[in-house]
Amino acid sequence: MSGTRPQGAALADDKAKRALILPGGGLRLSYAAGVAKRLFEGGLTFEFMDGTSGGSLILAMLLSGLDIEEICQRWSSMQMAQTLALPSFSQIVADDGFIAAGSASAFRQNVFPHLGINFERLRQATGIKASFNVGNFATKCNQVFPHQHITEDHLVAGMSLPGVFPPVSINGELYMDSGFIQDANLLHTVKAGARELWVVWIMGNIPEYRTGLLNWYVQMLEVAANAALHKELLQIANINSRIAAGETVYGHTQPIRLHFIRPPHPLPLDSALYTGEICHADLIKQGYEDTTRYMLNTTQEGDPFDPAITKMTEQHPGIQFKETMSGGFALGTSDYKQGCDKGQWAGHVLAMHAQVDIDDIDQFVETGKHPGRLSGSIDFEPMGKGIPAHSGVFNLFYPADKPGLKLMVYELAFTHDGQDYYLAGKKEVEDDTGFDLWSDTTTLYTQLHKGTDKSGEVVGAGILTLGVIDLIKLVSTMRVLHAKNTPEKLATIGKFGRFFMGELWDTYAKHA
Repeated sequence: MSGTRPQGAALADDKAKRALILPGGGLRLSYAAGVAKRLFEGGLTFEFMDGTSGGSLILAMLLSGLDIEEICQRWSSMQMAQTLALPSFSQIVADDGFIAAGSASAFRQNVFPHLGINFERLRQATGIKASFNVGNFATKCNQVFPHQHITEDHLVAGMSLPGVFPPVSINGELYMDSGFIQDANLLHTVKAGARELWVVWIMGNIPEYRTGLLNWYVQMLEVAANAALHKELLQIANINSRIAAGETVYGHTQPIRLHFIRPPHPLPLDSALYTGEICHADLIKQGYEDTTRYMLNTTQEGDPFDPAITKMTEQHPGIQFKETMSGGFALGTSDYKQGCDKGQWAGHVLAMHAQVDIDDIDQFVETGKHPGRLSGSIDFEPMGKGIPAHSGVFNLFYPADKPGLKLMVYELAFTHDGQDYYLAGKKEVEDDTGFDLWSDTTTLYTQLHKGTDKSGEVVGAGILTLGVIDLIKLVSTMRVLHAKNTPEKLATIGKFGRFFMGELWDTYAKHA
């Protein structure tokens, strides 16, 4: 079998010398598939790829020859029940006591085949310097294996956290997950020649101490992983200082650069995947969106090698819902009513299929300073159906010159035929009741701009509306995020429902 070049691998003459660092974090690392998808779409390629723990699964899939679309599809379709296996009866009743709560047999028999991991193809991958990190139990050190030496046992060992799966014997030595040693290996790629590090990171780093047995275990991992990463960040900062002073370090005469992509809040634990509170498609979507925001805001210099970049904030109760609005829309006008009338006359309807995620319902409702995230797709016959948006905003404004008015802003950025467009809509909700409240809550005045934001030229306009059936569907899709208990969940739904729909909430709340 001849070797193949994995997607994202740099060409031989690429001078960027980038490294993609895929860390540990469990099966939540499907998040990193969304990150990689956005990076590849942005044209980034890598001479080096390095994987640890859960990140090794995505690296193994890339080296097996899968493209990122198929990788995302395989993660999204994976049944979590297929990842579970009990230890053998002999292990349970063994005289020498407990070894691990589970067995890795489900990964060997179900997970690896479902994810499309082919070890022969992995070892024969060309055009990439790829490495896997595994903990050596005898030396208590992280051990790096080039991809040409990786077997199924190495990949299983790299996922075998103490107490979760038993360690794996390879050539007479015991190996395990490196998570308690280090969860990402930046220095290895720097020493190998990488000048630009793109690091994905999902291990939580918040000041709050969480209670509960699972949190207790995970927090030990988070402390160890963050501490090891912080040490490497400071070591590379020192390398850059030496380079700035004129020293050549590991062959580098220019400073190492860092791009650090992480969620703003700790991701839900793997347990949430098993209970259905989240799914891999959600995590992939979040990874994609977080990376999109990062790429819009980063600079060529990247991020500082400062431990503070790993800090996250605790999540508060939020809400998610889906909303579809549609209506007459026409190109060549900036007037809402005129665009709506022209669109209806020509039979051109624009439909916006959106999902809204609000991370902190209290801050959103009470201050309007914390925008929600808007994602989805657009149907518009002159352009096509199912046009995906690559970023979006759902926000709230209270105009100072118009007391009693609140503006709900819906904005989606997308690309069509190589041209960037920005769809910007607003609902004007007055403090009133009855028919006016229904109209305000369900009417979106919309303009289409050329470019990446609403400062661009207006090239179309119309009015989108939400029908009764669509409103009932919206309410039925409401999902509370990060609530600690049922009372908090009910309070969150009620708070958002009354904010979003006013007195209409009393009529439609039963559909939530």
